[in-house]
Amino acid sequence: MSPMVKTPLALEHALLGFVRERPMHAYEIFQTLAQSEELGLVWRIKQSQLYALLARLEDAGFLASTIETQDTRPPRKILHLTASGEAALTRWLVAPVQHGRDFRLDFLAKLYFARRDPGGALPTLLTAQRAASEALIAQLQDRVAALAPGRVYDRLVLLFRVGQLAAILDWLATCEAELSAAEPLPD
Repeated sequence: MSPMVKTPLALEHALLGFVRERPMHAYEIFQTLAQSEELGLVWRIKQSQLYALLARLEDAGFLASTIETQDTRPPRKILHLTASGEAALTRWLVAPVQHGRDFRLDFLAKLYFARRDPGGALPTLLTAQRAASEALIAQLQDRVAALAPGRVYDRLVLLFRVGQLAAILDWLATCEAELSAAEPLPD
């Protein structure tokens, strides 16, 4: 049996997004996350967890580091995005979230960085997410239609999930309207 290959999680991809904007040291990333009014609405992360995730990304080859000397302070490790890290981040930015339960954390992180993506990931992400959500609704509606008449609870659960996805589709339309009207982000 081969060992399980771990792929980066949403939060790890977001860390790649910070380093893509410019090389940073770990504490600087922590401060950015802690002080971000935007991402602060979505996540909280402990410093020790952040350092462990960054080490995992470096071990996986998504980040590389250089040592920067400082006059009277200890040297610090500056993290840089590697080519494989760039590729992983680019793939993640345009891939739709596949489960409604992951939408708040995963999609909102993607949205944050897709808006900043120099390659124009935002329209691709929004289109892909809309299509994925519509496909999930269709699958759930098929499951509802196939239920035996006495499966009331199952029907209610599936209809709840359809309602969540319908709300997500409405919100995606709001996103597209608001973002198309918004001022571009500064470089």
